[in-house]
Amino acid sequence: MTGLLVPLLLACGVLWCHKAGGAANTLPPAAGSGSANAGSLALLDPDAAFLLRYGLGRRVAELAGIVCGALGMLLVGWLDDRHELRPRAKFAGQLLVAALVAASGTRITLFVPNVLFSYGITILWILTVVNAFNFMDNMNGLCAGIGAIGAWHLAIIAAADNQYLVGLIAFLTFGALLGFLPYNFPRARAFLGDAGSHLVGFLLAVLAILPHFYTEQQPRRWAVLTPLLVLAIPLADLVWVVLLRWRSGLPFYQGDTNHLSHRLVRRGLSPSLAVIGIWAAAAALPLLSYLCLW
Repeated sequence: MTGLLVPLLLACGVLWCHKAGGAANTLPPAAGSGSANAGSLALLDPDAAFLLRYGLGRRVAELAGIVCGALGMLLVGWLDDRHELRPRAKFAGQLLVAALVAASGTRITLFVPNVLFSYGITILWILTVVNAFNFMDNMNGLCAGIGAIGAWHLAIIAAADNQYLVGLIAFLTFGALLGFLPYNFPRARAFLGDAGSHLVGFLLAVLAILPHFYTEQQPRRWAVLTPLLVLAIPLADLVWVVLLRWRSGLPFYQGDTNHLSHRLVRRGLSPSLAVIGIWAAAAALPLLSYLCLW
């Protein structure tokens, strides 16, 4: 969480101090002009500063909801680590956080102009992705690596589409997870726990909602499938184990060794090779999403 909050707060401080064109509602200076106001800081290009300040101003409520949601999901996971919450209490905490984020304006529409549908599908998406990453935290480096790969792809997609604020958050998430990985793989000296896996899942769920995959200027309906391709591995693993547990008459939240990583180990791979193989699949599948964006 520190790896996200500290750079984000520093960036916000720099942007608010930066006099990009004198005000956030003015047009940015001409690209390549190389000039800025006398009172501006030289830390950022004026065009980039204007775009980031503009995005921050428009999405301040969403950002506040995301930060509060991240802290809330972290708290739910921490309480589960410390006290082993009952499934209903854990789910209630996740549901409350997801509803808070949806109320802040971070919502999915899927071309359906209905507020109730938007709230419902957003809450369902956040709950699904959070629990998918919670389930993926079953081998050293697996959850953190999948999260880093997903954040990288979403950062590239957002940056390529000039959605700089989303790209900034995604790159921060990627950097924080990449810095954690050496301590978690192949031999773990630090562990995510439920607190960490909840936070990773929440951030990836939100990062999949924030980008505008479809706009009037770029009417790409297939682009809404991008999050499913980026997060295909954890989502497929979640569906697989839940179906197996349901067919076996077991509660879906009861842990077992039927995850993709466990099956690869049973086929003869070492845990480290199994994790690397899943990383490779998670890195390759999102490449298909780029076809949806062209």
